[in-house]
Amino acid sequence: VELSCIIKSTVTASPRIEWKKIRDGETSYVFFDNKMQGDFATRAEILSRTSLVIKNTTRMDTATYRCEVAAPSDTKTIDEINIQLTVQ
Repeated sequence: VELSCIIKSTVTASPRIEWKKIRDGETSYVFFDNKMQGDFATRAEILSRTSLVIKNTTRMDTATYRCEVAAPSDTKTIDEINIQLTVQ
């Protein structure tokens, strides 16, 4: 599955991008400090700097995924989007 976090415009050369997984009120890192975290390290990757690709998805991947973008040089220095993923 591919989850996309589209950055429309930014003057910050390299905005910081993080992905988090929120399930049952618990938040965990998926992509942090420019690397995959936890079990995502072996089955996920970042494409084009902003899209999260998760391979071999299972029902345990059903959650809300949050993409956070920090761009300190921009007018709006931080933004986020939540994507609900449901694996049948």
